[in-house]
This record gives sequence, structure tokens and C-alpha cells, in this order.
Amino acid sequence: MSIPTPHITAKAGDYAKTVLMPGDPLRAKFIADNYLCDVRQVNAVRGMLGFTGLYNGKPVSVQGSGMGMPSMGIYSYELFNFYGVENIIRIGTAGGLHESLSVGCITVALGACTDSNYVGAYGLPGNYAPVASYKLLRKSQEAADKLGFTIYVGNLLSSDVYYGENLTAMERWRDMGILAVEMEAAALYINAARAEKNALCICTISNTIFDGKEVSAETRQNSFTQMMDLSLNMI
Repeated sequence: MSIPTPHITAKAGDYAKTVLMPGDPLRAKFIADNYLCDVRQVNAVRGMLGFTGLYNGKPVSVQGSGMGMPSMGIYSYELFNFYGVENIIRIGTAGGLHESLSVGCITVALGACTDSNYVGAYGLPGNYAPVASYKLLRKSQEAADKLGFTIYVGNLLSSDVYYGENLTAMERWRDMGILAVEMEAAALYINAARAEKNALCICTISNTIFDGKEVSAETRQNSFTQMMDLSLNMI
């Protein structure tokens, strides 16, 4: 496939080597408007906004991925394989499973367990464990130490289902040490591994599964800024 792709109208060189990837395209716009200088919009296909600018003089891009592994799979695949992107840092929200997490806590996905068959497309003769890039994982801890942030590093669950009704299943994942559930990290890690690139998922806890605490959509979009500071200080 050549560029532009069916999903991205950017030209060669329009994306920086490092891309921050929120699911919500309006969060991508919020980051571009509030954190980057010399910003230019490089994509708007299907409303999936993408921008490139400078942060402390360093080029960085931000691109919405949409919700779920199929959508993350499309955008991360195209950025890694057609636009020369080397690092994708997902910044999103997750539902807390572990009792140590409350709304606003930051989790970093060392690994991404999944109930999806996304990796089935690769025809592997067994199970596959999607894991983060150690290079980016190390940078996230260094940035957290510099900023004085507490991060919770461990396994997340990437699920195909948002409105799941089986709390027993969530309890079993929690009992295996899973910190939180989200919907994109496993696909991102799988695509990064196949492309021999780097990926990391950083999520803010927006709700807690077992007690029903949550915040508004507007708060998710505009107020979870620590994960943005953390990811930008990794560049």
C-alpha cells in the first residue's frame, strides 16, 4: 500500500518518529492545542484527527486511534509500516480492577492480556504474550520519577467488550493480578512487535469496575493531563 492510505491523508514526513495516540480524536486536538507549538493538522479522515508539532523543540505527533482493537490496529499498522513512525505511546483511559487503584491513578501496561483473537491473523502455532517496549517502559519510569508521579506498572486486559455483564470474569482477571481493563493495548503491542517498532500504553483510571465510580466524558477528554505530561516527557 502507498500513502496516503484509505484512513490517513498525510504525506510522507508529516508524522514525527514518536506519536502519542489517544483513542478520542478530540483528546488529540486538546493535546495539540495545549501542549505543542508550531502545530499543523495532518489528518482528518473520518474525523480521526492527527497533528504534528513541537514539544520543547522536539517534533512529536498526536493521532486519534478510535475505540477498540480493530481501529487501533488500522492506525498503528499504517503509522508503523507506511509513515516511518518508530514509537507509539497510547494514552487513554481504563477501568480499574485492582483494589489499589482509584479514579485518576496512572497505569502503564507492562503486558496486555486479551480476550480478543486479534493475533489470530498472524497464524502463530500457540499463544502470544503482547508486551511493551522495554525502551519506552524504562523512559516512562524515568519521566514519572522526574515529575514526581506515581505510576502502577503491570498487566492490563485489552477486551473486545465495553458493556460486559460477566463480573465473575473480571474478578478472575483481577485475581491474576490484572490492574485494569481497556480496549486497545494488545493490538498496538502486536503490531509493534511485527513491525519491529516500539509501543507503550499509558492509561488513567476513569472508572472502577466493582464499585461503579466514574467521571464524565468531558473530564476524560480534558482533565486527565498527568498521562499527557508523562508521555511528552518521554520524548
